Amino acid sequence: MKIKEVSEKYGISKDTLRYYEKIGLIPQVKRDKNGVREYTEADCKLIELIKCMRSAGVEIEALVEYVKLLQKGDSTIEARKRILIEQREKLIARLEAIQKAIDRLNFKIESYESLLLSVERDFKKEKITSK
Repeated sequence: MKIKEVSEKYGISKDTLRYYEKIGLIPQVKRDKNGVREYTEADCKLIELIKCMRSAGVEIEALVEYVKLLQKGDSTIEARKRILIEQREKLIARLEAIQKAIDRLNFKIESYESLLLSVERDFKKEKITSK
């Protein structure tokens, strides 16, 4: 698959794909006789994994390390697992921080809703008594 097709299929810019290759996130992509990148099925599966992990907030540096270890084979299974566990812990911490912010916003919104109800009640009482 050419870079344009991969870019369109996965919704990743060509520049991002080139960058991922440059930093080692995608191992060196094979090229045809004209120097045009030819993505294999294995490359595409890796891109799917990268896209999934990035959308979940996994750090680029962790993914680069993960891919390096992945290329070394089964002897790195434990190290890869540790990377995933570390990233999960970071995501859980971010999720907890986001939940705190959501709870705070909900509290503030409820406060405003209570205030508005109070103002509306006072307004209705004032209209009734002024007749």
